[in-house]
Amino acid sequence: MGRVQVRKEQEASHKPTHPSTPPSRGRGRFTGCLHFGFVVASLLLFSFSLAAQTQEVKTPGDDRNHSVSFAKDIAPIFSKKCFKCHSAEKPKGSFQLHTFDLLLKAGDSKSPPIVPGDASQSELYRRLVASDGDDRMPQKDDPLPASQIALIERWIKEGARFDGPDSKAPIVSLIPRDPYPDPPAKYRFPVQITALAFSPDGSELAVAGYHEITVWDPVAGKLLRRIKNVAERTYALAYRPNGAVLAAASGVPGQTGESALYDPKEGKLIKSLGTTTDVMLALSFSPDGARLAVGGADNAIRVYDAASGKEMLLIQQHADWVTALAFSKDGSHLASASRDRSARVYDSKSGELETTYNEHAGSVLAVAFAEDGKQVFSAGKEKKILVWNAADARKAGELVGFEGDIVKLLADGPNLFSCSSDKTVRQHDAADRKLIQTYSGHKDWVYSLAYHPQTRRLASGSHDGEVRIWTTEDGKLLASFTAAPGYFAARDQQKP
Repeated sequence: MGRVQVRKEQEASHKPTHPSTPPSRGRGRFTGCLHFGFVVASLLLFSFSLAAQTQEVKTPGDDRNHSVSFAKDIAPIFSKKCFKCHSAEKPKGSFQLHTFDLLLKAGDSKSPPIVPGDASQSELYRRLVASDGDDRMPQKDDPLPASQIALIERWIKEGARFDGPDSKAPIVSLIPRDPYPDPPAKYRFPVQITALAFSPDGSELAVAGYHEITVWDPVAGKLLRRIKNVAERTYALAYRPNGAVLAAASGVPGQTGESALYDPKEGKLIKSLGTTTDVMLALSFSPDGARLAVGGADNAIRVYDAASGKEMLLIQQHADWVTALAFSKDGSHLASASRDRSARVYDSKSGELETTYNEHAGSVLAVAFAEDGKQVFSAGKEKKILVWNAADARKAGELVGFEGDIVKLLADGPNLFSCSSDKTVRQHDAADRKLIQTYSGHKDWVYSLAYHPQTRRLASGSHDGEVRIWTTEDGKLLASFTAAPGYFAARDQQKP
């Protein structure tokens, strides 16, 4: 059974820097992230630089005048090297260490992981220094550097003290968040366009980049500014309705996730709302801009007060990744999609589950409310959009004609937009479900959409880095550009 927690107050949590290099370009959609066991959602997590995921965690100098800090010194090591196998989801050896309390509980070995003051009797330390490759941790990976093992040993000998505010909180939330690496000055390869968002006045388009969010003139295809201090990849973007805040859901697959608020004009970080042990994939502002819902690969939904950044709700109903979120037009309800093959509707104020739609045959990647909030659209691997009643989860219809997985749904007034791995964008009438327009021309899978109703402009982004701007009045292409600053200049420089 899922659960809901109401949070009255929560400190913003942070994550340290992970120096990385630009991602290599290629067709390897099913590499790098395939170990997550989910091919379709991995299309949102592909083609990352392996170097970015395997950089060594920097450890402090061996300063014997200061005690080892769990939050500053030990937690980053665990986050980098241990969470992949010992997080909440299917932990190996039944040993979890994504919170400090769980770190102290024995797994299948029944031996205490940590014996304060005695490293030799601590199962965790014994596993780190074991000579047998089958016994040593981390398995199927290089041993930890001697400096990191020595640091963990010293921490245990000093009493294995916990210096964070909450031993039940995710360990990753304890780690001080240093600034992220700068993006490349000039991209050597385009990056996949995993998120788009129009500013409320329609004059700017925010685009997900690599350790940055780029902001463009959507008509001229001109780069306006670059927002730095962003996690490696961004999977969802949304402007607060007043335009003063740009929210981003981002992270590094299998390592960390973050939801953060940025000043879109100044290009500065306003607040990091929270960090998790895996990527954040979805977000949605309530129509009045007062709340922000965020979800991701930790299977949870968090609702924040958009002004203060305090966590108001923690909803734990899904058994797998939360891939999409949407508020109803009146803000009273929140819908979610998940790779657990379900879509759900909650009371957005209390977080209580109201209905669950379980008729999907595969992972659900997209969800949207109809204009009146009475029906919900959800879609994913089945190559069709299912329509169902929000009140009782009974199926009300379906939209067919797709030739690939449906990655994104966007409902606005009478329009329902969708994008797919079949390289096209479609516009349906949300009421009678008839196809209005097919937008063709992308040469690769289309992952992201944004729509500005006042100007009737539709933006779409694809795997090959192309952003296309359409006018929905006539379905014509208004502009097209590669959202990779300096890419063409860098490419030309590489030519013989």
